[in-house]
Amino acid sequence: MNRAFIPPFIISIVALTAVYLWSGVAALFLTMILCVLEVTLSFDNAVINAKILAKMDKVWQKRFLTWGILIAVFGTRVVLPVVIVSVALWTSPFFIAHLAIYNAAEYGHLLESVHPAISAFGGSFLLMVSLKYFFNEAKDVHWIEVIEKYLSRLGRIEALEIALALIVLLIFSFVLPAIASSILIAGIIGIVLFVLVEGVANSFNRGIKNIASGGLALFLYLNVIDSAFSLDGVVGAFALTSSILIIAVGLGIGALFVRTLTLHFVRKKTLDTLIYLEHGAHWAIFGLAASMFVGLVVHVPEVITGLIGLIFIFFSYLSSKRAR
Repeated sequence: MNRAFIPPFIISIVALTAVYLWSGVAALFLTMILCVLEVTLSFDNAVINAKILAKMDKVWQKRFLTWGILIAVFGTRVVLPVVIVSVALWTSPFFIAHLAIYNAAEYGHLLESVHPAISAFGGSFLLMVSLKYFFNEAKDVHWIEVIEKYLSRLGRIEALEIALALIVLLIFSFVLPAIASSILIAGIIGIVLFVLVEGVANSFNRGIKNIASGGLALFLYLNVIDSAFSLDGVVGAFALTSSILIIAVGLGIGALFVRTLTLHFVRKKTLDTLIYLEHGAHWAIFGLAASMFVGLVVHVPEVITGLIGLIFIFFSYLSSKRAR
């Protein structure tokens, strides 16, 4: 076993043991399923994060695994759902938090009721991530060449990804007039958030000498991406259990392994040797964004969402090995 994976493995054993002692075999089983679900859904996230993490110094890389995991577990998996529900329902987050602790079933029902807003926000943000990558005019390495080369040329059109994302939001708002306002507001917030964090990160990359500040910008950018990736998994977790503790532990363990895997990719320079892996990850992001938008109309099982990412990653890995 790689030494980097020993701490996550030990933490996982301790956490799973605590869950077993607290709630028994059923809770342990659900926690393990959620852990596998998180790793499956977020594997493509590890590839994307590795590319960004490689630009950070070792200090910020370690903070990504320490402070970042606290944000990932308590921020994205616990606090963020509470904030989303409270904003969507225009009620106090403290009331929602109280409900989450003492009436988990009702909290899960409320979270499901704001699923359209979550899907529109996460789908818009992830769609921007993927389109921004493929619309890069300077991109000269292509995996699915017949498509990617054409998309790269389209990058000459300024802000094309924003226009397309807004068109997608408009289409779904017309198809679903009953929740059109939720879709538009949440989707526009996702687009604006991407533009802001992308702009901040790029401004530091273009010559600002303050390495700590640059590391902070990329650190924030990574955590926003992680949050967007995790939104669908958080909602899907409530299909299995309404227990906040089980969800936090299961998804938290998965997040810890994903972040350790990210750092492993950076230190082993995996993306330098597997040249198409990043392409596959961005196609997986596009597929995840599409599944979140389709989920506004029909239910998309989490297993299908996870398989989309794994299929793209798997075939891009095979193509990279063949290219070597």
